Amino acid sequence: MIEFRHMQKAFGTSVVLKDINATVNEGDSIAVIGPSGTGKSTLLRCLTYLDPPTGGQIFVDGEDITAPGCNIYKVRQKMGMVFQSYNLFGHMTVIENIMYAPVKLLGMSRQDAYDRGVELLKKVGLADRTLKYPEALSGGQKQRVAIARTLAMDPEIILFDEPTSALDPTMTGEVEAVIEDLARAGKTMMIVTHEMNLAKRVANRVFYMDEGIIYEDGPADQIFNDPQREKTSRFVRKLKVLEFNIDSHGFDFVGASTEIDRYCFKNHIPLKTSNKIRSVIEELCVQILLPVVKDPGINVCVEYSEEEEYTIITVKYPDRFRPEDSGDSGEDLSYRLLKANTESIDYSYDEAEGSTIVMKLR
Repeated sequence: MIEFRHMQKAFGTSVVLKDINATVNEGDSIAVIGPSGTGKSTLLRCLTYLDPPTGGQIFVDGEDITAPGCNIYKVRQKMGMVFQSYNLFGHMTVIENIMYAPVKLLGMSRQDAYDRGVELLKKVGLADRTLKYPEALSGGQKQRVAIARTLAMDPEIILFDEPTSALDPTMTGEVEAVIEDLARAGKTMMIVTHEMNLAKRVANRVFYMDEGIIYEDGPADQIFNDPQREKTSRFVRKLKVLEFNIDSHGFDFVGASTEIDRYCFKNHIPLKTSNKIRSVIEELCVQILLPVVKDPGINVCVEYSEEEEYTIITVKYPDRFRPEDSGDSGEDLSYRLLKANTESIDYSYDEAEGSTIVMKLR
């Protein structure tokens, strides 16, 4: 259905995509992941010719869209793109936004476009918003309208460019549910996303992008659980681990709490467990260690495994100080709270490495 052959994209002297080679088959649901700045969104924009490639070829249904004389506007009708910024017309109602392109570009009658729009709004759970204006909708609702508008053109391929990045966490789920439904229906899709749980649920393949290329292409299960290449493995491990340093006695725990909450949300960690993670780190690092260690230099690493149902928190610091020494016979309130939230607390000391505490949460 889609084939990239040695595709390149440069902006002036900056080469973003060096050598893209891949085939997208009908029915593929492909998640495009990787660090920021690796050309994920540019890949989609080259495919739709919003940013024409500067080298190589792209074939859509066997047609070379980079060839001189190709009717790119006709090819674009096979593809629908959903952006992170919705791009709804504010002066039009929801149904008018959906009807506009089919009437103008496909020559569909207004009645047929209206009927199709109402059907699609039911599909995305917004049948009661037909005559509302975009300003009356939440961010999640606007994005669902944008998806319905894309589907109204009956595209063969749907491209999503960070469809949930502009949404609050409470609104992300409703948009992801619509995308999951499309995947189950067998729609051909490419989804640029930083939401790894979405990628795991909807993708049958994953493109990991780095070094200006599709660095690794494989089944979702392989990419997330057994990546074959070094940078993919490093990237996936970072997704599963939260790591930060406490380097001063005036440490901003409020800021760290926000980082912990973001990590827990992205990894779908239950609220009860995320509260324990925050509590354990606060009691050990802020209440027990910071008041007594001379040189903070505290490293905190959180690792959560949904499959194996465990949370491990590892804390390293240079001083030789055991947390149970913080009170008489371990009766200090903070240490008691620490024990109440953990299944085990293992302490070790090395002359070169300093102290290490490994805690497994209950």
